[in-house]
Amino acid sequence: MRIVFAGTPEVAVPALDAIAASDHDLVGVVTRPDAPAGRGRKLVASPVGQRAEELGVPVLKPEHPRDPDFQDALRALEPDCCAVVAYGALLPQSALDIPVHGWVNLHFSVLPAWRGAAPVQHSIWSGDEVTGASTFRIVKELDAGPVFGIMTERILPGDTSGDLLARLAEGGAGLLVKTMDGIADGSLEAREQPADGLSYAPKIETDDARVDWTQPAIAIERQIRACTPAPGAWTTYDGERLKLGPVTVTDLALPPGELAAGKSRVVVGTGTHAVLLGDVKAFGKKQMPAADWARGVRIESGTVLGEG
Repeated sequence: MRIVFAGTPEVAVPALDAIAASDHDLVGVVTRPDAPAGRGRKLVASPVGQRAEELGVPVLKPEHPRDPDFQDALRALEPDCCAVVAYGALLPQSALDIPVHGWVNLHFSVLPAWRGAAPVQHSIWSGDEVTGASTFRIVKELDAGPVFGIMTERILPGDTSGDLLARLAEGGAGLLVKTMDGIADGSLEAREQPADGLSYAPKIETDDARVDWTQPAIAIERQIRACTPAPGAWTTYDGERLKLGPVTVTDLALPPGELAAGKSRVVVGTGTHAVLLGDVKAFGKKQMPAADWARGVRIESGTVLGEG
């Protein structure tokens, strides 16, 4: 089949590479426009855009996929199917109608669970033991189209959202190619999603990632893993933001938010057991082990995180 690939961030690159290496004909790539990055705020192509240029594939960067010029350019590529991974823009029906077999999205959950922008983060935060990825035909309703195929992936005890997403991106790339194969030879038929098990995964904002130390330790531990690396879990110390890496639940007990620092470890109280802090990053400082940070700021007994 003639395939146009649509994606933007680094997590979409494995699928782009898999399509490029398949028996299908990758005739174009759609990605978000170049964006300012770095200290100089120079315009930089997205990771997918950069990889497409390395592959020598034509790249389309519309401000919005409803733009008539973009749709004309897409139509000129004569795609049989458009494969999508984390493109980052809503597709109007006029664009959805262009490829013969529609647009097929790789979504990082087992649908209908966790429809939306942050399925991996929500699956970890909620304590799911298993997640996965799904390929489905895009329709107007959010992540509601009929499903072609799924894969499952166990969530390991120490997984951050970054760890889990990396594995799903690799496994999902193979699933996407198999889906394209099945559509091409007519052996694969999409099935409507079941009515049961529907849940939503809206984008997690920075304010959502603030830790409430009155919550149970296990809930805080999951929240921090879910928000690592983005948007980054945080609390406050002395009125300034302190970013938190993954923590470990202990058998110790302290009042919520209260710190206890030793030579080699720092623990903080929660609504249940205290947690052992891992790496932290204070405002304007580099990331470092919590014990090193505590020595630098000379934590006093009874200091409480999250105040102010």
